[in-house]
Amino acid sequence: MSQQDDFDRGVKNRRAVLGDAWVDQSLDNASEFNAEFQSFITRYAWHDIWGRPGLDHTTRRLLVLGMTMGLARWEEFELHCKACIRAGVPLAKIKETLMQGAIYCGVPAANTAFKITMDILREEGLTPPRQPLSAAVRVATHHTFSEPQLRVTVQGQGAPVVLSHALGLDSRMWDGLAAELAASHLVLRYDQRGHGGSAAPPGPYAIDDLVDDAARLIREWGRGPVVFVGLSMGGMVGQGLALRHPELLRGLVLANTTSQYPAAAQAMWQQRIAAVEAGGLAAIADMVMERYFSAAFRAAQPDAVAGFRATLLRSDAAGYVACCHAVAAVDWLDRLAQLRCPTLVIAGAQDVGAPPAMSQAIAERIAGSELVVLADASHLSVAEQPALFAQHLRRFLAGLN
Repeated sequence: MSQQDDFDRGVKNRRAVLGDAWVDQSLDNASEFNAEFQSFITRYAWHDIWGRPGLDHTTRRLLVLGMTMGLARWEEFELHCKACIRAGVPLAKIKETLMQGAIYCGVPAANTAFKITMDILREEGLTPPRQPLSAAVRVATHHTFSEPQLRVTVQGQGAPVVLSHALGLDSRMWDGLAAELAASHLVLRYDQRGHGGSAAPPGPYAIDDLVDDAARLIREWGRGPVVFVGLSMGGMVGQGLALRHPELLRGLVLANTTSQYPAAAQAMWQQRIAAVEAGGLAAIADMVMERYFSAAFRAAQPDAVAGFRATLLRSDAAGYVACCHAVAAVDWLDRLAQLRCPTLVIAGAQDVGAPPAMSQAIAERIAGSELVVLADASHLSVAEQPALFAQHLRRFLAGLN
């Protein structure tokens, strides 16, 4: 018959979630004793519940992991966890589900869940890279003693490097690069005021406020002079730091940034501020992702883009707006000729937010600076071209020794 009944619809969902092999085994091995039960769960669990439109399958999968974890139903947890991994559910989401369970289900349950999940990952050839917690590589999180308090993350050993993030993101923007640099450098990342785990004092902010934050952070850390790596808003802070506090720097990396916006851009910033004030960060999230990432990267790496979008949406809207005022008013261009700090300027050829011409203008004014343009990168070049970004940064760092 061409018409489907609820059993057929349930089987379709069951196959989509658990895979054909498991479903075939369950249905083909049904007996006179349990056939009714198999029909019951197929119709009611897999059609009536899994077929409901209120939640997508990924959300339902993660809910099942949390529930089976809380009930210590480890056979079912393993079945659904394996199905999640094979279906391509991002490991970051699975990890966060288990971390949430550590609070609401208990640490012993979370420990078992992590062990089962690691066994599955090994079986599937997806063993995560090692991340030892030894003193040399452990990621330590602090806050500044001075105010407004800034959330600080430190890892590694060696010559000190500070990483400063873009507008609307936080220090996790640098996760990959920080882990790589930590093998040979002491790496500090921080959330700028109004972002992440840092304080968000009432705005608006001036770019000098953000520069002062960076300067007191380095002084409080007591490891200067440092190499300061700033991207976008972080690069604007880096220019001000080099101009106003040159004694704190031994090197400067300015990525995907500008020293001055043209008059036409001021209207754009005012429109963005108004949009956030009226509709929150959700009102600009899609537009920001389009400016931060090239169309090719958005198509090829949707999970990565979704992660950055989620970070933006978690940001403090008032803090974001306060920083927009600072960024819009940046005006270092005519003073850059004063700089004597070794400088590397990195641009993205596809960057519409800070086009290569802005980087060229910076490099032309800083004596002895070097300009590198990454061909297949937009605004968040460290995310789109992490290997090339790290390669040029490492070469620059080596030249400072």
